[in-house]
Amino acid sequence: MANVIDFSKDSETVARALIGTTVLIDGVGGRIVETEAYDREDPASHSFSGPTPRNAVMFGPPGRVYVYRSYGIHWCLNFVCREEGHGAGVLIRAIEPTHGIDRMRERRGVEDVRLLCSGPGRLCQAMGVTRDFNGLPLDAPPFELIVPGRRAKTVSGPRIGISKAIDVPWRFGLAGSMYVSRPFR
Repeated sequence: MANVIDFSKDSETVARALIGTTVLIDGVGGRIVETEAYDREDPASHSFSGPTPRNAVMFGPPGRVYVYRSYGIHWCLNFVCREEGHGAGVLIRAIEPTHGIDRMRERRGVEDVRLLCSGPGRLCQAMGVTRDFNGLPLDAPPFELIVPGRRAKTVSGPRIGISKAIDVPWRFGLAGSMYVSRPFR
């Protein structure tokens, strides 16, 4: 595996490749242990009905950040992939905290390191993600991606919290990780 993620690839490929990659925002973050893939042809994707002011970043160049609010409460961090105009992305569902853990605990008010970033809303709160990050490139500050030298062992299963295309196995996780948002079956 090259030490770079090719965000021009399809979302399923990118979602798998991101497992084991470290993502940092201003030096705070950790190893990605859970992702979900979404594509324009996927009825569960925000891009399924075409571009809107809310999802426009998903149709922009690959390697950008797409941030949206889920249920009006939690921010969710996504990485845009595929060619410009297509509308695909990868939701970062969970990380294993490795950098800035004290800062994450302060932001979340939680001591248990396993609960700091085990879910997209928790992850964004712990890492300080807001709508202000929407559209920013992943290859420039405040972001840093550190790709491991070899591919991590992954597992897959159905995505979580959606009502359409619920059986599509586009949720990926680091095999055996205790930091995922929900166990894989």
